[in-house]
Amino acid sequence: RPWIEAQLRPLSLPPWRLWSTTIQDSVAGTIRLTGALHQIPAQGSDTVVVVVHGMGGDIDSHYAQRAAIAAHRRGIDCLRLNLRGADLSGHDFYHAGLTADLEAAIASPDLSRYRHVLPIGYSIGGHQVLHLAAGRPDPRITAAAAICAPLDLDRGAADIDTPARWPYRRHILSALKLMVRAVAARGTLPLPRPLPELLRIPTLRQWDDQLVAPRFGFAGVSDYYEQASVARRLEALQRPTLMVCARQDPMVLARSVRAALTAKPAALQLHWSDRGGHVGFPRDTTLGLAGPRGVEAQVITWLLEQRS
Repeated sequence: RPWIEAQLRPLSLPPWRLWSTTIQDSVAGTIRLTGALHQIPAQGSDTVVVVVHGMGGDIDSHYAQRAAIAAHRRGIDCLRLNLRGADLSGHDFYHAGLTADLEAAIASPDLSRYRHVLPIGYSIGGHQVLHLAAGRPDPRITAAAAICAPLDLDRGAADIDTPARWPYRRHILSALKLMVRAVAARGTLPLPRPLPELLRIPTLRQWDDQLVAPRFGFAGVSDYYEQASVARRLEALQRPTLMVCARQDPMVLARSVRAALTAKPAALQLHWSDRGGHVGFPRDTTLGLAGPRGVEAQVITWLLEQRS
């Protein structure tokens, strides 16, 4: 429903400008990252929210726009970040455990003046944010949030690849294949297999095995899922972290999340919603947290409360 609403009634975004920075990659060379930076012109906020989209998404995804609107209403700045290749530039593509893009964005000159950096990730973007928070995060990151994020990539791929979920699988793979078409068209990053073969891949597991794993130096899909899954790293969370899950999420299933959370880390605060699906919630949803109704509004309020 939130996706349909966004198509029928486009959201009115606060003012923004194009943002970019570059990152050096040992395989792809110089990669240009892009995004949309919303800044409160006269106020000079000392806090910025960094929004990371999900698999197959980009800065124009409805949830990323809602987060920017919620940040603006709280009087703070916001960067909507395109992960590498999401803008169809063809420089490269990303994987679920990659934090380099998010780290480069936070370290970029445009974000250097902020005292507080608050990352919010959706779906795979949330998985990346969890990785970041469990590593050596920038000292300015005071808290983090992950919305509808998978924790176990092997289990998550198995769920999406079931016959009943073919509409979601097709949607994701279609977006990923557009990204790889752009890589092939640019021609600066060799693909591990011919493009026609990649475009015929029918499942997420095969996609990860034949494209993602070899590109990023994993021995295969099992090695990729084992090394990149954040579930086993949650005990190492370095910052207060909020995780929001939907009980009726058709892509990141509740049972898979629960199975991965055998023990809840002290730094993790988990909230389940009875409303909404995958990265989309009714506007009046409440998580039982402070702040106005709406998932983004309450998540941002929670993040702001963690600032010291």
